[in-house]
Amino acid sequence: MNKKQIILPRVLVLASGCLASVSAVGQATTDSDEQLVLEVTASRLVRDLYETPAAVSVIDAPDIQEGQQRLQLDESLSTVPGLFFQNRYNFAQNLRLSTRGFGARAPFGIRGIRVQVDGIPYTLPDGQSQIDAIDLDSAQRIEVIRGPASVQYGNAAGGVIDITTALGDELPEGGRLRLDGASDEYRKAAVQTNSVRGDTSGIATLSWMTVDGHREQSEAEKGIFNARVGHKLAPGRRVITTLNLLHNPRSEDPGGLTLAQAQADPTQATALAKRLDSSQTVNQQTLGVRYEDAVALPGRVTVDTFYTHRDFAQQLPFPGASRVAYDRHFYGVSSQYQQNSFPGGLPLTWVTGLDLHHQSDDRRRYSVSIDGDITGQTQAENQSATNTAVFGQGDLALTDALNLSLGVRFDHLRLAIDDERRVDGDDSGSRTFREWSGVAGISYQWAARQQVYATVGTAFESPTFTEFANPGGGGFNPALEPQQALNREVGMRGLLGEGVSYELALFSIRVEDEILPYNVGDQTFYENAGETRRDGLELGLGWDISYAWRITSALTLADYELKEFTDEQGNNANGNEIPGLPGTLWVNELEWRDVGGRFAALEWQYVGEFYAENSNQTRVPDYWLVGVRAGDSLRLADQTLNLYAGIRNLLDEDYFSNVRINANANRPVAERGYFEPGPGRTFYAGLEWAF
Repeated sequence: MNKKQIILPRVLVLASGCLASVSAVGQATTDSDEQLVLEVTASRLVRDLYETPAAVSVIDAPDIQEGQQRLQLDESLSTVPGLFFQNRYNFAQNLRLSTRGFGARAPFGIRGIRVQVDGIPYTLPDGQSQIDAIDLDSAQRIEVIRGPASVQYGNAAGGVIDITTALGDELPEGGRLRLDGASDEYRKAAVQTNSVRGDTSGIATLSWMTVDGHREQSEAEKGIFNARVGHKLAPGRRVITTLNLLHNPRSEDPGGLTLAQAQADPTQATALAKRLDSSQTVNQQTLGVRYEDAVALPGRVTVDTFYTHRDFAQQLPFPGASRVAYDRHFYGVSSQYQQNSFPGGLPLTWVTGLDLHHQSDDRRRYSVSIDGDITGQTQAENQSATNTAVFGQGDLALTDALNLSLGVRFDHLRLAIDDERRVDGDDSGSRTFREWSGVAGISYQWAARQQVYATVGTAFESPTFTEFANPGGGGFNPALEPQQALNREVGMRGLLGEGVSYELALFSIRVEDEILPYNVGDQTFYENAGETRRDGLELGLGWDISYAWRITSALTLADYELKEFTDEQGNNANGNEIPGLPGTLWVNELEWRDVGGRFAALEWQYVGEFYAENSNQTRVPDYWLVGVRAGDSLRLADQTLNLYAGIRNLLDEDYFSNVRINANANRPVAERGYFEPGPGRTFYAGLEWAF
């Protein structure tokens, strides 16, 4: 069947196993044998969603930007089944994201999930991701793949988040000015301009945000500049240059409270956080260049090169070796080639490629007294990680309805430490990992826009430099090994009639040598936890009740269990739940849109209870959150004024926006600072002038 790609002004695909809803404005096609095709690109093998044997979600610009503060990824991805967000309001620790249990152990940032923006990796070779420089004011599309993504990207057992920002020729020429205000002295201003001149297009966005925070010692200030310039060298051949700058002069950390402290005053910071002025400062510059060529060879060549420099300093909210600083250089190249072939007369779409990435951190750590005075230097070393990988993947159409997918990847990862402070001995050393990953899937379209699939894949996840910290002092922890995952998944997706879309995924994952955190004093270390089991269901539903009304629902039911594991206190934790992971997540959204640009949305979500530590002694209670947002557009000749407002936590629910997993394990349970209370009812409003 002949398929023509249609660029859709509004596309929403919500999934886990899958939810796909496509709506188009205007005339799409008049040919009866042509279909709307929603392409998935994050898997590297570009293909139709209904030929993809994986749980995939695609979020477009209206759902990223319309009536949102554009602070963190959770605003855009809250209705994607299987995703759990923590730490939205502590900018010093940054957003934590987990999917199918991967990423929950990260004390800060994102772990076990591959993140990239415009082809530039935001995940380091050692597996840690930093997302504080992502510009949601520029974002046009977010693809989420849950499951074994290592064949495509390596060292990521949980999946992929692929973000694409706008190009200058994708939006109407002109500019936008946006001003936001909210509770807790939140202020944000953003300006965007784009233009096209012949074969060259450009777009630039600058934003600045400040907030006092809902707790003591939680102020933040951040500016982001994002620019992209595209130039067509010839038909089918172009170069795209991306520049991203982050200036984060201050983000404070209020620390984790005990349960008694959180109940007495949820807005307080810990005494040590205030006394030490715990906070961080970040400056980052990223330059990326993409070359695309669809004419030099029978297939399509894409080459991405990038360079990132990050200057980081942080005072943690406790005395001791708690002042950290590093100067990072991260650069590399990724290349891939995709082609269509016909072996034995059967259509085969295949891709092959090479990744070469290098990370170098000049890292320092200092000892700090309880009064905040630096008493000495405890670490001076260069940490370097080099990852070289080759991969290949192909989809073979056995029939018009049945596709077979196979993929393989080999990673050579070397982590090394060069100790530059040898007064206490030489802690230099290296670890090298050679890992194969594979995936096999089958997809069957039993009717138009109706698909069932099954996938099995392997994935590995190496310890990061932070996780390799040696509790015995210095160098690599010799007892820590990468974790290995076997992921099995079956799912189905489809459209029912004109208005109902659905996606369903059932997954079963076994992880050997699971890496989990524990504490010695206030410092976090990591150990292999034997084996874990993760079984679950992800369901997404969408119903276009009418032209104006739509309801979306995303449900996740899962069971995460520790196997063959003894916790840091010597207790048998076999059969305990993996901490930090709720077994139930349910998000619903009711939307109304008018033809004139007026809209309103009501969202309510339920987060089930979970445990704060491996020993399952502290149960974190479940909670409901309700939010509303609304807006309108006013046409002024050839200009538009967009007005919007929203309320978060409408019912003023008491809940914890972050739980510090396994924190303070050397203290009695009642004295452990697990909890970071979330804000109560908060308001925000803004306006956007498009000219």
